Amino acid sequence: MTELNPALVLPLLKWGGIFLVTFGIFIAVRDAVSDVDGLANRYWARYTSTLERKLRPMFIWTPGRVIALAQVGVLAVVSLAHFVLPEGLPLFPVWLVAAAAGPIVYIENERVKRRAKIEEQLDNFVMSLANALKAIPSISAAFNSVVPILQPPIRDEVELATKEMKVGSSLDQALLHMAARIGSRQVDASLSAILIGRQVGGNLAKVLESTATSLREMSRLEGVIRSKTAEGKMQLWVIGALPLLILVMMNYLSPGFFDPMQSSVLGYMLSGGAAGCWVGALILARKVLAVDI
Repeated sequence: MTELNPALVLPLLKWGGIFLVTFGIFIAVRDAVSDVDGLANRYWARYTSTLERKLRPMFIWTPGRVIALAQVGVLAVVSLAHFVLPEGLPLFPVWLVAAAAGPIVYIENERVKRRAKIEEQLDNFVMSLANALKAIPSISAAFNSVVPILQPPIRDEVELATKEMKVGSSLDQALLHMAARIGSRQVDASLSAILIGRQVGGNLAKVLESTATSLREMSRLEGVIRSKTAEGKMQLWVIGALPLLILVMMNYLSPGFFDPMQSSVLGYMLSGGAAGCWVGALILARKVLAVDI
């Protein structure tokens, strides 16, 4: 009886197992997708709609389905590479987490950057509107006149508000929609000044000039606060990382130094208490440094 060569059998078993696993995943995905009312389709529709709901206020019209399909493709490639490579893909869990959460984190980061950019441009917009109202009595016409001199991204928001007014929305509705899209307290305060000044009457241009001055002063104060707290935030990160560095160094210099902490209930309790105090100190320090005006 001939003996099988292990050098030939092991690769065959490996690739056969990979093929069977891939085929099984394909069948499971196909069955899940074919069920229109199934759980997978419901979560897929909810996830793609969430992506589009975050992208639309930034005037990005990429379908959420395209982003979700790209994520699935990346997850499949990463998983296949992990099983195909002899030693597996380095940092395989990190790649999975990055592929799964990367788009949401990136979109949120872009939204925050866009909102900060709008807040920087807000005082110029309010001042331009005040100057326009000195020559144009209609506030709707003043909005139209300031659009060409604005820069994105606030120009996109003001232009959309003027388009909404042209198709039948009132000024109040257009400004409320604009405030909801941006989600900034400074924008809310500025647009509220426009709405309240328009309703109560008086010199709206003067009110907007005062609002622009207040916005510039708030921006100056926020800059001062950021510069004063930057050193404290750096100290927070250094002090927060110091316990981990000490643990690694002590374990490297004296292997097995922390083994007693992993061999008894008391050790686990002490470890959990120390970790809880560390996390609580970081949270408390962040709250102290999160100065708001």
